Amino acid sequence: MYYDLTDTGTIEYLLKEQGFHFSKSLGQNFITDPEVCPRIVWESGIDRDCGVIEIGPGIGVLTSEICKAAGKVVSIELDRKLLPVLEKTLADYDNVKVINADAMKTDIGKLIAEEFGGMKVCVCANLPYYITTPIIMYLLENGKGLDSMTVMVQKEAAQRLCADVGTRDAGAITAAVHYYSVPEKLFDVSKNSFMPAPKVDSSVIKLTMRDRPPVDVNDEKAFFALIKAAFGQRRKTALNSLSSGLGVSKAAVSDALTQCGFDLNVRAETMSMEAFAALTNILFE
Repeated sequence: MYYDLTDTGTIEYLLKEQGFHFSKSLGQNFITDPEVCPRIVWESGIDRDCGVIEIGPGIGVLTSEICKAAGKVVSIELDRKLLPVLEKTLADYDNVKVINADAMKTDIGKLIAEEFGGMKVCVCANLPYYITTPIIMYLLENGKGLDSMTVMVQKEAAQRLCADVGTRDAGAITAAVHYYSVPEKLFDVSKNSFMPAPKVDSSVIKLTMRDRPPVDVNDEKAFFALIKAAFGQRRKTALNSLSSGLGVSKAAVSDALTQCGFDLNVRAETMSMEAFAALTNILFE
């Protein structure tokens, strides 16, 4: 049976039938603009050769569009109450599997190996706002085998994720995103495109995974620890932030900054990926 999953009346009927109530804690906002999901799928580049991991399918409005384009879809839904809804709305598709699990506790590498054997694998999702940064970092760090991620996030988060490293909008997450992928902002989505409507607009971004990082570091763990420390106290100079955040003497940090050609009053937000890599290799030699 066909359901118009962007129609508010249909959504209300399906949810009422299952006794479902929206959960603020799970960041549940369902897409009601009929143009949004087809555009997400089209811009993601998904085709029949692709296997797709979706996180938080909700009632299946984006899922159904992914199913039309992809070879196979695995959707990870945390809220058990939505499973009977998805069973109805996705009944016409034989290329989808819904898993009731927490994406943050799912072995993504194992999932890729077991479900998609040999296929190009992408992530496509409308991510809950409250988990945007943690889930993106989890996928970047643990998603070996992923080709790309096309996700909808809060507009402000998209701006930070896709900013150039070394600009005012950049943060620790920006550097991490650029280390693992090439990010690009695709398009904005109005807050009025959802039910219930969130307080802010959203943006769809695409992260294309890199074959290798753009910089060479001797110790990857130290590299990310340094970046976290550098942006941990944005109002302070990099000298003070790195010294206190890493527990390294100011003399050592000062010497490293000087070797890299930086003024001792430099701030993290003006530093490039190459600078962070060079500092890491000096401080953790």
